[in-house]
Amino acid sequence: MEGLFSVTWVVPIPPFLAFLAIVLFLNKNKRGSALVAIGAAVLSLLLGWGIAFASFFSSHFGEHPIDEAIYSIPTGATEFVIGYAVDPANALMLFMVPFLVLMIFIYSSGYMSFPHHLQASQYPTAYAQGKDPRYSRFMAYICLFATGMLGLVVANNLLQFFVFWEIMGLCSYLLIGFWYEKASARAAAVKAFITTRIGDALLMIGLLLLYVRSEPSSLRFSELFTGENLDQLAHSLVELPLFGEVHWISLIGVLIFCGAIGKSAQFPLHIWLPDAMEGPTPVSAMIHAATMVSAGVFLLVRMFPIYEFSGEVSSGTLQFVAFIGAFTALFAATIAVAQWDIKRVLAYSTISQLGYMVAAIGMGAYVAALFHLLTHAFFKALLFLGSGSVIHGVEHGYHHAHEHAHDDHEESHGEHIVRRADGVLDTEDAQDMRNMGGLLTRMPRTGWTFIIGGLALSGFPLVTAGFWSKDEILAFAWDGSHQWVFWTLALAAFLTAFYTMRQIGLTFLGRPRTEGASHAPESVASMTTPLILISFFAIAAGWVGIPASFPVLGGIVPNWMEHFLEPYMEYMHLHPHHPSFHIMPLAVSLLVALGGLGAGYLVYGKGLKEGQTDPVARILGPIWWMWHRKYWIDELYHGTIVLFTMWLSRFLALFDRDWIVDWIVNGIGRLALRFGELTSDFDKFVVDGFVDGVGWISDQAGHIARMLQDGRVQTYLLFGMLILAVWLFLNVLPVILTLV
Repeated sequence: MEGLFSVTWVVPIPPFLAFLAIVLFLNKNKRGSALVAIGAAVLSLLLGWGIAFASFFSSHFGEHPIDEAIYSIPTGATEFVIGYAVDPANALMLFMVPFLVLMIFIYSSGYMSFPHHLQASQYPTAYAQGKDPRYSRFMAYICLFATGMLGLVVANNLLQFFVFWEIMGLCSYLLIGFWYEKASARAAAVKAFITTRIGDALLMIGLLLLYVRSEPSSLRFSELFTGENLDQLAHSLVELPLFGEVHWISLIGVLIFCGAIGKSAQFPLHIWLPDAMEGPTPVSAMIHAATMVSAGVFLLVRMFPIYEFSGEVSSGTLQFVAFIGAFTALFAATIAVAQWDIKRVLAYSTISQLGYMVAAIGMGAYVAALFHLLTHAFFKALLFLGSGSVIHGVEHGYHHAHEHAHDDHEESHGEHIVRRADGVLDTEDAQDMRNMGGLLTRMPRTGWTFIIGGLALSGFPLVTAGFWSKDEILAFAWDGSHQWVFWTLALAAFLTAFYTMRQIGLTFLGRPRTEGASHAPESVASMTTPLILISFFAIAAGWVGIPASFPVLGGIVPNWMEHFLEPYMEYMHLHPHHPSFHIMPLAVSLLVALGGLGAGYLVYGKGLKEGQTDPVARILGPIWWMWHRKYWIDELYHGTIVLFTMWLSRFLALFDRDWIVDWIVNGIGRLALRFGELTSDFDKFVVDGFVDGVGWISDQAGHIARMLQDGRVQTYLLFGMLILAVWLFLNVLPVILTLV
């Protein structure tokens, strides 16, 4: 097993080599690109699962985690070590990430057929092949995306972690704006990149402070989390304006948390994630489940000792983390209730579920946070891939219907138009759930797997993975006297179950409301097979974390998750807390899950009639509209931060162009030109005049000398006499004048 652990650093290499191979050699070979990408994912899965299972079956593995250096970089007094780590936390990630990456790669090979928003006349060859014209580029990008996440997981130091973190930030920009023909996709890519950079900048500051304040200066996890280093960080103070004296460990913890706020789309930096749905659906699954947003929570898991020790000297940091998580969970859940886009509902659901994990970190529930991170990745990947299958089916349904229809729909510029009950002329959108309905009979494999994922997200009791991981967080909140967190998360859980059933009802139940839904075919096997495989984990992944104190089932299946992580927590000087069993959190968990699902079924169980207004919108009125408009947060940011930034840019442009900078630069330029003219005249009349004069004198002297050299003796004798006469005149004349 030691030999297997020694190749941990190889896990990110296959997708990176696939990225290089596709970019350099396989860009025109679409099938070859897909095969290379999938093959690389298979290799990473074999390595990742081999390492994960080796750690799962190693006795007392958490007491002796692996931390090896590959090479070191001298930094003066110390040296910076680049290497890899294997511990229980990233072993679990090595089980989840490569599997979902492979499933998404296989799914992508079927999903990335030619997009309907482009015209066949633009790319006739790609259209004939049934592939996106940038199919190979897409495969290359997701390979690099997978490289970033896998490299982040196995990193043994925070700087190496940050490098792969930024690789994922680049890939998110490239993939969200992949269909850059659409203005909305371009805007979403820029929005995601800039918003996440805000968190990353603060994370970078925290990283630098952590390096400077640690003793010895290091970013290696095994050196950062020694008891001595954590203790000195916890008991050293820094003076901050407005805040007074603050412990260094608290300040660093908040700055690092800001990086997670950006990456995991927590309030107030949540705005980029819903717009990220502009990218292809496999990208949504990558971002929401396998890679990017999971990385933000995994950062908090990695840095958990910072927060644990911070709580010992000041509760402010943990309370701040718990507040942001709980507030975001409820805030995003309310918005999801009032969305029509099938992917945006899931996007706000992701934000909400990540809030659960962040709140768990703030309460000190390390095991519960990591447990929910893993189970959520499985069922959220299932839901996003299922939504992509639905969209694919509805698009094909429209295509099929309009091949055989003549005048069934009013058409404008090649798009299909429907007049709704409110009189607004609206485009039929394959992602709008109002244009769906009755898809369970048309797409049974997609429908049933989506329902499994939805039940897991809702926390359907006992059966699904989501119940066990979410119940663990609620139990911890109740037992840890975090009552406000408990009730906030419980309300968010009720809304989660409600909007999930709303989504299932609008999409799969009732009667089809459009021709796209009426003619939607089941997706190809390359898309539905991953759904079936992921469904197993959406159900069974939670069984490894059944608490021993749970009635009847407790102890029948050992709480493997807790036993696996506890030795590692003790190794990191953490103090694991086991919430005792209380009937109240269990009763509330059952009530909100079943109550939310039941209420959702009562309202949306038969779908909606074509043109029918949402019943909840009729009841709640302006509140529903506020949720639908996402509390106008985007408008608020645009009217304040963005507007101020644009105004400042224009002001600085004037300052640069018209007032100060350009005036100074142009003035200096004009002075330089005038000085150049003066020096040119001096050179022309003085320097050139002197040089030319010397040359003219030399030329005339040479001309005279040439006249004397005519080859006649008489001329030479005359010249000699003249020289003698001059000599005599110059030497004898003064003597004569003296005598006289």
